[in-house]
Amino acid sequence: MAKIALITGATSGIGEACAHVFAREGYDLVLTGRRLDRLEKLASKLNKAHNAEVAVSAFDVRDREQVIDNLEQLPAKWKKVNVLINNAGLSKGLDPLQKGSYDDWETMIDTNIKGLLYVSRVVSNWMIDNGMGHIINLGSIAGKEVYANGNVYCATKFAVDALNKGMRIDLLPHGIKVTGIHPGAVETEFSEVRFNGDKKRAKKVYDGFEPLVAEDVAETIWFAASRPAHVNINELTVMPTAQASVFNIFKK
Repeated sequence: MAKIALITGATSGIGEACAHVFAREGYDLVLTGRRLDRLEKLASKLNKAHNAEVAVSAFDVRDREQVIDNLEQLPAKWKKVNVLINNAGLSKGLDPLQKGSYDDWETMIDTNIKGLLYVSRVVSNWMIDNGMGHIINLGSIAGKEVYANGNVYCATKFAVDALNKGMRIDLLPHGIKVTGIHPGAVETEFSEVRFNGDKKRAKKVYDGFEPLVAEDVAETIWFAASRPAHVNINELTVMPTAQASVFNIFKK
């Protein structure tokens, strides 16, 4: 049987790109996200292109009961997960703390931290039972450096960075790998979500330089996942050539 990768937030961006890369490399896939129609279209495409078996499960990672119920309802063969990619995450708003939206804060905290925890809680126990596994968490350069008006988003990604380290310690006796991937500027739906669908404003974020694209990050994730069994990549930070830090982007 082929190895299995479970990818959250697979309906677009980095999650979708990871699905293509891992299917290309011979993995079968469990794809999750909120938009069932997109998951089904992606599953069909991957099956035709790579002959990959794909299971889809539509749920919101913010809802603990949805996460547990949907994952535990998967047939036993799909619980033999080799790689979990905790990709689901987002940013909402770009306001100073004193003007921040309570709703935006809760959406980011519930998705980026609690959603990652809910999925990891279920799947890590499968991995313990299976005697193997690799958890890859999508962080951000925003989990290494705080920028103006990034307050709560940055805080959630700092939390992911801490969870990478904590999970690695807790799962060490079980031989389960844990890796953090921290991208810089990546042109995906990210900025559109942050600005509530304002595509014009989102596009301006990347004016004047060449950002990463989702495939760049997916290939980095594949590199980490494809190391020999005795090798773990603790973390990788991947940036556009034009970006030296969260604060320093060279624009032409």
